[in-house]
Amino acid sequence: MDHTKSHTLDEATKKMESYCAYQERCHKEVLEKLKGMNMIPEAIDHILGHLIQENYLNEERFAKAFARGKFSIKKWGTNRIIRELKFRDISAYNIKSALAEIQNEDYLTTFDELAKKRLGQITEKNPLKRKKKLADYLLYRGWESHLVYEKVGELIK
Repeated sequence: MDHTKSHTLDEATKKMESYCAYQERCHKEVLEKLKGMNMIPEAIDHILGHLIQENYLNEERFAKAFARGKFSIKKWGTNRIIRELKFRDISAYNIKSALAEIQNEDYLTTFDELAKKRLGQITEKNPLKRKKKLADYLLYRGWESHLVYEKVGELIK
């Protein structure tokens, strides 16, 4: 089967409108999708312009939705959210705007609940190894190191 099926500009535009309407997308994702459809650069520029103009594609809206989702569902800290947004070529302005979506009080409450829940799952008896396991888990999820070490010290004596 030939996967190099070419799409007309109109077909590709409709396909991308659906792709963006289904969930928030960043420019990089849409660009990669269009390249995968073997669209020529001129067509890609035209379609991206159309999607932005018609508000199917909005990088600030994407960044905000991404940050809210990863924080509330995956319990990621700001470091991980920033890293993932940068990987998607999101501007510093939009990253800042996205992080403003997370309330400081919610942030600290979520962090506290996550740390306590994870500690309850660690079976290691040695306090130093327990501390390391808990810290590694929280750091991997992008929580700031000063918060992590303070919390670990508070929870494991």
